[in-house]
Amino acid sequence: MFTTFMFATGIENSIPTINNGRTRIDEMEKCGHYKYWQTDFDLVKELGLQVLRYGPPLYTTFIGPGRYDWSFADTTFRELEKREIIPIVDLCHFGVPDWIENFQNPDFPELFASYAEAFAARYPWVQLYTPINEMFVCALFSAAYGWWNEQLKSDRAFVTALKHMVKANVLAMERILRIRPDAIFIQSESSEYFHAENPAAIKPAEIMNAKRFLSLDLNYGRRIDSEMYEYVMDNGMTREEYHFFLDRSSLRHHCIMGNDYYLSNEHRVKANGITTAAGDVFGYDEITRQYYDRFRLPVMHTETNLMEGPKGDEAANWLWKQWANVLRVRNNGVPIVGFTWYSLTDQVDWNSALRQEDNCICPVGLYDLDRQIRPVGRGYKQLIEDWCDVLPAQSVCLTLPIVYPYEYNEAPVLRHRERARRLFSNRQDDVQQASR
Repeated sequence: MFTTFMFATGIENSIPTINNGRTRIDEMEKCGHYKYWQTDFDLVKELGLQVLRYGPPLYTTFIGPGRYDWSFADTTFRELEKREIIPIVDLCHFGVPDWIENFQNPDFPELFASYAEAFAARYPWVQLYTPINEMFVCALFSAAYGWWNEQLKSDRAFVTALKHMVKANVLAMERILRIRPDAIFIQSESSEYFHAENPAAIKPAEIMNAKRFLSLDLNYGRRIDSEMYEYVMDNGMTREEYHFFLDRSSLRHHCIMGNDYYLSNEHRVKANGITTAAGDVFGYDEITRQYYDRFRLPVMHTETNLMEGPKGDEAANWLWKQWANVLRVRNNGVPIVGFTWYSLTDQVDWNSALRQEDNCICPVGLYDLDRQIRPVGRGYKQLIEDWCDVLPAQSVCLTLPIVYPYEYNEAPVLRHRERARRLFSNRQDDVQQASR
């Protein structure tokens, strides 16, 4: 059974559409993963990593209701299993297939849940999932800023996208647990903070600081604040929809709260509500503490990176700074179980948040797109070597119930899975009672 701290990276698999749905931005294609996937898996092992955020592209895998093309997933997941790499499976990353259209589609939650269940049935050895990545960010960019997918700009569109994504995420967790009752869900969600620039900006900053929690409030079945309750009700959420989330609060017991943190996650708010980047004023430690105080779940740092600049050490220094924050979070008593540099290779067009197809290479990877290691990659490899045996030894009584693929049918794992199955069944009975 896998008990150590989870050092991870990821293969960038964003797939939003732009230009009113006419252009698909497929980061796996742009970053060369379809061509170099075997090399990429070699690099994961070369770094000494055991955990990889990874998932097949939804738009080419989920080809219609009840119809799937598993060809690429079969090939790559067979290799992950063979190499004993533990995937955190990223099922939906910022986009949906053309036939679903976008996140305004009310059929999306049920359709996606069926896909998640089919995936879990096909790959029952997979235990870790991020069903829908960064729900808050995806709803914001797609339906409030008008950048991706539906390209809408309204509170009602934002609430609609958010409630559909969170419902899809919740239903997917339920369906996956039917197949793999000891599944663990790591919600990779952006951790934000909004700083008032002056006294007149206090009110809009307060509203934004309440709104930042909405996706996780709903996902974990937490009663939302009164101002946010009025906001979602005024913008199309029904009481029935709201209680759907409250009735499934027990799913939080299967969750690790993933907090993503970048230099752009803190914002300066003007009196008129316009925001600009603030840099790392509080930092990952303080903002993660705010999220932990609210949700009281184990934490994982699920995304960070910084572009390598002219000195060549900018990203490596950011890695050190983020790791110092992780240690501070841990030393302050927050159960933090993992860290991720995202992603394995450089990315493309994230300098414009994928709003434009300029094919601009963003040097944020552990490796460049020629698969040559960057200074931050060497730094991460050394960090893993230095700390991989230290952190578990500090908490010998606390272990993660995560298993390697080859342990799937071993007796202790089977016993643990059966206990998890009974627990999940009892909780499902409670949900059915509450909904009557």
